[in-house]
Amino acid sequence: MSSAPTPSEIFERSAEEGKRRLDQSMLELVSTSFIAGFTIVFGFAALGIVEAIVKPQFGALATIAGALAFGIGFTFLIVGRAELFSENFFDPAAAAVENDDSWMVGALVRLWSVTFVLNLAGGVPFVWLLSVEGALPHGAPEALTVVAEDIVHRSAAAEFVKAFTGGALVTLLSFMLAAVDSTGSRILIAYFVGFLLTLGPFSHVIVSILHVMFGIAFGAPIGLAELARTTVVVTAGNLVGGLGLVTMTHVTQAMGAREDDD
Repeated sequence: MSSAPTPSEIFERSAEEGKRRLDQSMLELVSTSFIAGFTIVFGFAALGIVEAIVKPQFGALATIAGALAFGIGFTFLIVGRAELFSENFFDPAAAAVENDDSWMVGALVRLWSVTFVLNLAGGVPFVWLLSVEGALPHGAPEALTVVAEDIVHRSAAAEFVKAFTGGALVTLLSFMLAAVDSTGSRILIAYFVGFLLTLGPFSHVIVSILHVMFGIAFGAPIGLAELARTTVVVTAGNLVGGLGLVTMTHVTQAMGAREDDD
């Protein structure tokens, strides 16, 4: 039985995966980011359907059931090797630290900006497609609208904290994936992260924007100013939590482990 990898070994695996991501052609990056956008929408559909089925008889337990259903979307992302914003923070940053090349900064900016835009380009049209009357079962639109309204009505401070935690959680996902070897372990980790993200509920900018877009599509009184405010606050929180907390602490952990080895 193989032993668990050391922090240095996890970092090396992450740097290798990060370099692969940074070396993608523009066509590959655009495609994988677009795929991630519409793939995660399956998680929303599952959440809305399950909550609508469970809530009439079990009330508040529907929230847990919906979170369990949403985890499927994250599993699809990881198994399909799609490119989701903030999930791709740690690996490319590890590659940049490992290689220490000046071109890496531009490659990081390209990766994260293209991922952000194409995640939305892939997800938003699918949201509007599923908002066609009758496309989702009775009760699902109402369940998704409630979530959307809750997101935009949070205070900026609360939203930032939720985004900080969500960014840390989703970035931690990539670190944990590098620490396991089997496909089954990867599936379980992805599923539980998706479940916890929704149960929190913690905020991930792509997930939050698509949630709000569902609300707008179903007629919720949400304006563009509220959408823009949510986008800015959640993006900032994801960056601080994902890059500042998780990525930087794991980078220093690996550096410290290497000093011990020397």
